[in-house]
Amino acid sequence: MDYRFDNPVMCVFENKIKTDGYRRIAGIDEAGRGALAGPVIAACVILDPDNIPPGIDDSKRLSARKRNELNTLIVESALCISIGSADSQIIDRINVYQATIHAMKQALKQMSVPPDFLLIDAVKLYDISISSLSIVRGDQKSVSIAAASIVAKVYRDSIMLEYQKQYPGYGFERHKGYPTALHRDAFRRLWPTTPDRFSFKPVREADTGWRLKKQT
Repeated sequence: MDYRFDNPVMCVFENKIKTDGYRRIAGIDEAGRGALAGPVIAACVILDPDNIPPGIDDSKRLSARKRNELNTLIVESALCISIGSADSQIIDRINVYQATIHAMKQALKQMSVPPDFLLIDAVKLYDISISSLSIVRGDQKSVSIAAASIVAKVYRDSIMLEYQKQYPGYGFERHKGYPTALHRDAFRRLWPTTPDRFSFKPVREADTGWRLKKQT
């Protein structure tokens, strides 16, 4: 049975892979790789080909309200979903690209329904035991990857909202850790916090600046 979705172009990869004999096709994507604070979150999703929520798209193209609505529908209808993560300490230790791979492999390992094929947004995963395909801008070309992008983004945003409770005044509920003017202003007003990635130049420079002020 082909994937049934309101945008058939987003199912081309899935339907081609199904003709090759694969049945449990998962999409995997991350959220937070470009941020200055917070974790990288990876989501792995196996959609039900007969029950795909309409409107799924690259999470960056959707409003927060639409992402949350679709996330609920995806969680309710998908055959399997799992989450992997790498916090700022891991990112600082092994770099953000390797942390992304770590989070993706963690999500894949935790799938209660093991996929037999994996569609990945841009990143290449080596040393995995299943067939896979890395697709540049996959969240715009594959409904499975797009679904994973939504789940990862909504999950990560919820973590950043919790950080705001721990670090009030830092604006995590608004900038979600990304390098916005609001986040950079927080560096000037407040010392960088535990969720910040100190291996990233803007955070490192802000930390150094505050340490110099403390010495004077």
